[in-house]
Amino acid sequence: MTLPYVVGVTGASGGIYAVRLVQELLRLDHEVHLVITEAAWQVFKEEMKLDTTDRKALLASLFPNNQSLLHVHDLHHYAAPIASGSFKTAGMIVIPCSMGSLSGIASGASGNLIERAADVMLKERRKLVIVPRETPLHQIQLENMLKLSNAGAILLPAMPGFYHAPETMDDLINFVVGKALDVLDVDHDLFKRWGSTS
Repeated sequence: MTLPYVVGVTGASGGIYAVRLVQELLRLDHEVHLVITEAAWQVFKEEMKLDTTDRKALLASLFPNNQSLLHVHDLHHYAAPIASGSFKTAGMIVIPCSMGSLSGIASGASGNLIERAADVMLKERRKLVIVPRETPLHQIQLENMLKLSNAGAILLPAMPGFYHAPETMDDLINFVVGKALDVLDVDHDLFKRWGSTS
């Protein structure tokens, strides 16, 4: 039996990365525990032009595959299984990660379920992937990233590559999501790899 993945979605620009990542994990039959901040819902509305009035219906439409494998937790539901180290997971990714959420995780604040679940990953020495989406960066943000890296997290900035000759917006999105799946040790075919002939 494979262990589940935890996905945290915060209010940084790039909510589409999170949507595509969860879609791919579910398509590949992986269990997902999903937590979405209020700011992330706003990003869904503004950037993706989604109607967030009925959030349950929206999630069902975004993730039609393997819905039994998707568990959505309220941001402040501290009794959720992912708040405890005794609940085993394959790892966690915060995608996209706002600088506020990054700061909270770096300081060990556990101010919401995403921060708490990330804290669990660090203390249990499990894989924690942070996908910051901000530019430019100032010293405090860089120091927070270094602090998390030193604590064992993987920093994977949302920086699309171009060596695979992207032709569409989807190609750029899939590249970042594919890189995220790579560090989560999830096989995929979202982009053509360097040196690949197929």
